[in-house]
Amino acid sequence: MNTMTVQPLQWSELSALAPELTLVIAAVLISLIDLLLPRRINREWIGILSLASVLFSLYFVVSTLVDRYTQAAGGKSVGALQLLNQSYRVDDFALFLKVLFLVGTAFVILISMGSMKDEELPHRGEYYYLLLPAVLGGMMMASSGDLITLYVGLELLSITSYILVGMKKNDRRSTEGAFKYAVLGSVASAFILYGMSFLYGMSGSTNLIDIAQSLATHVAAFQPLIYVSFLLLIVGLGFKIAAAPFHAWSPDVYQGAPTPITAFLAVVAKGASLAVVFRILFNVFFGLGAETDAEGQRVFSIYNDITIMLLAIAALSMVVGTTMALRQKNVKRLLALSGIANAGYLLVPIGLNILGNTINASVFNSFWYYLAAYLFTTIGAFAVLMVVSRVVGHEELKGFAGLYHRSPWLAVAMTVFVLSLAGIPVTAGFFGKLYIIVGAVAAHSIWITIVMMLTSVISFYFYFGFIRQMYMRHGQEGKITVGAPQGSVIVICVLCVLVFGLFPNEVMGWLNMLFSIPGDLFTLTP
Repeated sequence: MNTMTVQPLQWSELSALAPELTLVIAAVLISLIDLLLPRRINREWIGILSLASVLFSLYFVVSTLVDRYTQAAGGKSVGALQLLNQSYRVDDFALFLKVLFLVGTAFVILISMGSMKDEELPHRGEYYYLLLPAVLGGMMMASSGDLITLYVGLELLSITSYILVGMKKNDRRSTEGAFKYAVLGSVASAFILYGMSFLYGMSGSTNLIDIAQSLATHVAAFQPLIYVSFLLLIVGLGFKIAAAPFHAWSPDVYQGAPTPITAFLAVVAKGASLAVVFRILFNVFFGLGAETDAEGQRVFSIYNDITIMLLAIAALSMVVGTTMALRQKNVKRLLALSGIANAGYLLVPIGLNILGNTINASVFNSFWYYLAAYLFTTIGAFAVLMVVSRVVGHEELKGFAGLYHRSPWLAVAMTVFVLSLAGIPVTAGFFGKLYIIVGAVAAHSIWITIVMMLTSVISFYFYFGFIRQMYMRHGQEGKITVGAPQGSVIVICVLCVLVFGLFPNEVMGWLNMLFSIPGDLFTLTP
């Protein structure tokens, strides 16, 4: 009988969990503070405490990254730290993504502060501190080395997201969106769990590395079940990232949710689910079906089929999201449909078949770069939408009419975000798409490159609709005032979009210094 020795968690290793422990402790303490505070006390203090907790967690993540960068620059080998019997991994893949999740959550809390009335959001304290377990779930998903850890993180993020979408209890669209999101999200989670059960049944383990080794050993016997497990997983995860054809929920949910929560779903929840797709593909299905063809060349039949399926979903998402957005006039629904297309762009580097080429970090680097560009652009655009909709009283595109004459700097900021989404040069979005296209060409996936370029060109029509309204149409008179939290987020996002667009090589160089697919995703032992 095989026995497994589980090493106890050491204090030195416990420090690697400081970002997650910070959020756990903060969520418990802040919830108790909210419970004990009299109702007359302004709940914006809960928002400040939640923001401070996220920033503390971000500090620990950045500190770890800086330490690893210093060691790598000094020529030392920096490997992945595996904790809790290899069920939780602290590697560069997870750390880079955690930075984005925490930055995105901090922005969401900031744009929420002082922007919604008590009648619209009766439970403001719960609204703020529920964001902490939500982002904690995303961080767990990025660091998971085990199916159980992965699923716990997924459900932690999902359940809190269902609640946050329905926080505007007096708004029918909010409650309807929350109900639809909860029901369909539960079905998607069931698909994911069912797919995981096949992986466990074939391997007898929930550890991703053990599953990969078992499937590689018995690939001939389990080939049909491998396809079934992947299809079940991608159906569930496709819903979570709002990729076509699993996207129908997103316009209604995005429109009904509070605008900051819409931004959270568009960036953090989507990014966490994409991280799961990335880790499962490279930890479990990578290189399966190795055989020699008639010409004596090494091929990987199962892995090839899986990458083709991912690229097909990516292409369908780009086409569906772009074409459906052409006639959309509601800004939140338009950005939801834009998010479907962007989910397709983000799936491309994950789905590229890099076997037969040099296995390097370019697929992750382009994925992270575009996700970062999408984060700053999307959250900035939603922040501008919050300011404009509060003045005009609706969320239609016509509300941006004449914005340049009422608030020139706000119009310029929205122009930067729109140009980045469209992929115009000297913005982060342009280089994000460029890196993905270059990677696709290097992997000989020319057809997906053509789809990306065509859908990007078509998207100019509805993205430039914002510019037409802001500069060429007349709207309401009077100045627009911007709150300090919203204004600070807009300014930071504009600067980041421009900095990423002006200095892309510096950002990619830092990623190349630390991340490598063999070192961060294929590490077998701590």
